[in-house]
Amino acid sequence: MGAPVADVAFTEGPADLTAPGPLRPVRLSALFGAHRTLVVYHLMFHPEADAACPMCSLWVDGFHGVAHHLQQHTAFVVVGKAPAAKLRAWGARRGWAGLRLLSSHGTDFNADLRAEHPNGDQRPMVSVLVRDGDGIRHFYSQPANFDDGAERGIDLLSPVWNMLDLLPQGRGDWYAANT
Repeated sequence: MGAPVADVAFTEGPADLTAPGPLRPVRLSALFGAHRTLVVYHLMFHPEADAACPMCSLWVDGFHGVAHHLQQHTAFVVVGKAPAAKLRAWGARRGWAGLRLLSSHGTDFNADLRAEHPNGDQRPMVSVLVRDGDGIRHFYSQPANFDDGAERGIDLLSPVWNMLDLLPQGRGDWYAANT
């Protein structure tokens, strides 16, 4: 099993993303619920940006569709670096009802899991954490881009990419837009 992970406090609001609040801290350890594992999608959403990364938003659109199936086997959350109000407004605009959207603003969580570079640039990534006794351990992370810059690191998790890859022309140079 991997390295220990700090039990950081995220900011979360009500399950209804359109509700104004209250915002509250929630510890990483509480996100597991009854599960031993927690899957985290690291959403690229810079604190100063007005919108999340369009491709990350496409990923979360796909996760939204299968989250209720995932939650039968593992806890699942989406973590963004943007302040909670921005993150929740973006989630409401995208229709991500039922997903746990957590703000890591003001924490080192993304950097600790290498979903953020030292200069603050973010990386889209999926991480799996495991509850180990009273602690939390990092089990696995995979960024969307491989270390050599090649893309497709987590493409198997996207129904959009899988469907486009079935077409004779493949996916081409298509990139998701903020719609």
